[in-house]
Amino acid sequence: MRAVVQRVLSARVEVDGQVVSQIGQGLLVLVGISESDTKEDADFLCRKILNMRLFVNDKTGKAWDQNVMQKNFDVLLGIDECIATLICFFFSFHCLVSQFTLYGFLKGNKPDFHLAMPPLQAKDFYSKFVEAVAHSYSKDKVKDGIFGALMQVHLVNDGPVTLQLDSRKPGDENNHNSSS
Repeated sequence: MRAVVQRVLSARVEVDGQVVSQIGQGLLVLVGISESDTKEDADFLCRKILNMRLFVNDKTGKAWDQNVMQKNFDVLLGIDECIATLICFFFSFHCLVSQFTLYGFLKGNKPDFHLAMPPLQAKDFYSKFVEAVAHSYSKDKVKDGIFGALMQVHLVNDGPVTLQLDSRKPGDENNHNSSS
Protein backbone atom coordinates (compact mmCIF):
# COMPACT_ATOMS: atom_id res chain seq x y z
CA MET A 1 0.00 0.00 0.00
CA ARG A 2 1.10 3.52 -0.70
CA ALA A 3 -0.07 6.81 0.76
CA VAL A 4 0.54 10.46 0.01
CA VAL A 5 -0.14 12.44 3.18
CA GLN A 6 -0.82 16.18 3.01
CA ARG A 7 -1.31 18.45 5.99
CA VAL A 8 -4.24 20.74 5.16
CA LEU A 9 -6.09 23.74 6.55
CA SER A 10 -9.24 22.40 4.88
CA ALA A 11 -10.32 19.81 2.33
CA ARG A 12 -13.45 18.44 0.72
CA VAL A 13 -14.50 15.72 -1.71
CA GLU A 14 -17.23 16.30 -4.29
CA VAL A 15 -19.07 13.82 -6.50
CA ASP A 16 -21.33 15.07 -9.28
CA GLY A 17 -21.06 18.62 -7.90
CA GLN A 18 -22.21 17.58 -4.42
CA VAL A 19 -19.98 17.72 -1.33
CA VAL A 20 -19.82 14.19 0.10
CA SER A 21 -17.14 14.83 2.75
CA GLN A 22 -15.31 17.85 4.12
CA ILE A 23 -12.96 18.75 6.93
CA GLY A 24 -11.18 21.68 8.51
CA GLN A 25 -7.54 21.50 9.60
CA GLY A 26 -6.05 18.02 9.42
CA LEU A 27 -4.61 15.52 6.95
CA LEU A 28 -5.59 14.49 3.46
CA VAL A 29 -4.29 11.02 2.67
CA LEU A 30 -4.38 9.51 -0.80
CA VAL A 31 -3.99 5.73 -0.59
CA GLY A 32 -3.15 3.25 -3.33
CA ILE A 33 -3.69 -0.48 -3.01
CA SER A 34 -1.66 -2.96 -5.04
CA GLU A 35 -2.82 -6.40 -6.11
CA SER A 36 -0.43 -8.02 -3.60
CA ASP A 37 -1.40 -5.99 -0.51
CA THR A 38 -2.49 -7.81 2.63
CA LYS A 39 -3.97 -7.01 6.04
CA GLU A 40 -0.41 -6.47 7.31
CA ASP A 41 0.07 -3.66 4.76
CA ALA A 42 -3.21 -2.04 5.83
CA ASP A 43 -2.28 -2.35 9.52
CA PHE A 44 1.11 -0.76 8.87
CA LEU A 45 -0.37 2.24 7.02
CA CYS A 46 -3.17 2.67 9.57
CA ARG A 47 -0.63 2.78 12.40
CA LYS A 48 1.72 5.16 10.56
CA ILE A 49 -1.00 7.59 9.46
CA LEU A 50 -2.61 7.82 12.89
CA ASN A 51 0.74 8.25 14.67
CA MET A 52 2.59 10.64 12.31
CA ARG A 53 3.68 13.64 14.36
CA LEU A 54 2.91 16.44 11.92
CA PHE A 55 1.33 18.99 14.25
CA VAL A 56 2.56 21.64 16.68
CA ASN A 57 2.11 21.02 20.39
CA ASP A 58 0.06 24.07 21.44
CA LYS A 59 1.23 23.82 25.07
CA THR A 60 4.98 23.70 24.40
CA GLY A 61 5.15 25.29 20.94
CA LYS A 62 7.22 22.34 19.77
CA ALA A 63 6.81 21.60 16.04
CA TRP A 64 6.33 18.04 14.67
CA ASP A 65 5.26 16.87 18.12
CA GLN A 66 1.65 15.65 17.98
CA ASN A 67 -0.43 13.27 15.88
CA VAL A 68 -4.04 13.52 14.72
CA MET A 69 -5.37 11.61 17.71
CA GLN A 70 -3.56 13.86 20.19
CA LYS A 71 -5.06 16.89 18.42
CA ASN A 72 -8.52 15.22 18.40
CA PHE A 73 -8.87 15.97 14.68
CA ASP A 74 -11.31 14.15 12.41
CA VAL A 75 -10.63 11.77 9.51
CA LEU A 76 -12.31 11.89 6.09
CA LEU A 77 -12.10 8.81 3.89
CA GLY A 78 -12.86 8.84 0.18
CA ILE A 79 -12.17 6.40 -2.64
CA ASP A 80 -11.30 6.32 -6.35
CA GLU A 81 -10.87 2.94 -8.03
CA CYS A 82 -8.11 4.36 -10.18
CA ILE A 83 -5.27 3.48 -7.81
CA ALA A 84 -6.85 0.45 -6.56
CA THR A 85 -7.66 2.79 -3.82
CA LEU A 86 -6.87 6.33 -2.86
CA ILE A 87 -7.68 7.02 0.69
CA CYS A 88 -7.83 10.58 1.71
CA PHE A 89 -7.22 11.21 5.41
CA PHE A 90 -8.08 14.65 6.73
CA PHE A 91 -6.85 15.38 10.21
CA SER A 92 -9.09 17.88 11.63
CA PHE A 93 -11.01 15.58 9.62
CA HIS A 94 -9.15 12.54 8.58
CA CYS A 95 -9.80 12.05 4.92
CA LEU A 96 -9.07 8.81 3.12
CA VAL A 97 -9.41 8.80 -0.66
CA SER A 98 -8.78 5.66 -2.65
CA GLN A 99 -6.52 6.31 -5.63
CA PHE A 100 -5.38 3.40 -7.79
CA THR A 101 -3.21 5.71 -9.89
CA LEU A 102 -0.60 5.58 -7.08
CA TYR A 103 0.35 2.21 -8.57
CA GLY A 104 0.49 3.55 -12.10
CA PHE A 105 3.56 4.11 -14.20
CA LEU A 106 4.20 5.26 -17.76
CA LYS A 107 4.69 2.68 -20.47
CA GLY A 108 5.94 5.05 -23.14
CA ASN A 109 3.48 7.93 -22.78
CA LYS A 110 0.49 5.83 -21.70
CA PRO A 111 -0.30 5.09 -18.04
CA ASP A 112 -0.31 1.44 -16.97
CA PHE A 113 -2.19 0.42 -13.82
CA HIS A 114 -1.76 -3.37 -13.84
CA LEU A 115 -0.12 -3.36 -10.39
CA ALA A 116 -3.22 -1.83 -8.80
CA MET A 117 -5.69 -4.14 -7.08
CA PRO A 118 -8.75 -4.88 -9.29
CA PRO A 119 -11.76 -2.67 -8.39
CA LEU A 120 -14.05 -5.33 -6.84
CA GLN A 121 -11.28 -6.69 -4.64
CA ALA A 122 -10.06 -3.15 -3.84
CA LYS A 123 -13.54 -2.05 -2.74
CA ASP A 124 -13.69 -4.76 -0.06
CA PHE A 125 -10.06 -4.15 0.98
CA TYR A 126 -10.70 -0.40 1.23
CA SER A 127 -13.86 -0.91 3.30
CA LYS A 128 -11.91 -3.04 5.76
CA PHE A 129 -9.15 -0.41 5.88
CA VAL A 130 -11.67 2.33 6.69
CA GLU A 131 -13.12 0.13 9.44
CA ALA A 132 -9.63 -0.49 10.86
CA VAL A 133 -8.86 3.24 10.96
CA ALA A 134 -12.21 3.98 12.63
CA HIS A 135 -11.65 1.18 15.15
CA SER A 136 -8.08 2.33 15.89
CA TYR A 137 -9.11 5.95 16.38
CA SER A 138 -12.79 6.87 16.78
CA LYS A 139 -15.73 5.94 14.60
CA ASP A 140 -17.26 9.42 14.84
CA LYS A 141 -13.94 10.99 13.75
CA VAL A 142 -13.66 8.98 10.51
CA LYS A 143 -15.64 10.04 7.44
CA ASP A 144 -15.82 8.32 4.06
CA GLY A 145 -16.26 9.21 0.39
CA ILE A 146 -17.74 7.05 -2.40
CA PHE A 147 -15.65 4.16 -3.71
CA GLY A 148 -15.32 4.10 -7.48
CA ALA A 149 -16.84 7.54 -8.01
CA LEU A 150 -15.14 10.21 -10.09
CA MET A 151 -14.26 12.65 -7.32
CA GLN A 152 -13.00 16.18 -7.16
CA VAL A 153 -10.70 16.71 -4.19
CA HIS A 154 -10.28 20.32 -3.05
CA LEU A 155 -7.68 21.26 -0.46
CA VAL A 156 -5.80 24.14 1.09
CA ASN A 157 -2.31 22.78 1.79
CA ASP A 158 -0.71 23.75 5.11
CA GLY A 159 3.04 24.33 4.91
CA PRO A 160 3.04 22.73 2.43
CA VAL A 161 3.70 19.42 4.15
CA THR A 162 3.52 16.37 1.88
CA LEU A 163 4.95 12.95 2.78
CA GLN A 164 4.94 9.56 1.05
CA LEU A 165 4.47 6.21 2.79
CA ASP A 166 4.89 2.70 1.39
CA SER A 167 4.10 -0.49 3.32
CA ARG A 168 6.74 -2.40 1.35
CA LYS A 169 10.48 -1.92 1.34
CA PRO A 170 11.67 -0.50 -2.00
CA GLY A 171 12.31 -3.24 -4.54
CA ASP A 172 10.85 -6.01 -2.37
CA GLU A 173 7.17 -6.68 -3.04
CA ASN A 174 7.10 -9.64 -0.59
CA ASN A 175 8.40 -8.01 2.59
CA HIS A 176 6.38 -5.63 4.73
CA ASN A 177 8.06 -2.49 5.98
CA SER A 178 8.88 -3.43 9.56
CA SER A 179 9.67 0.06 10.84
CA SER A 180 7.03 1.45 13.19
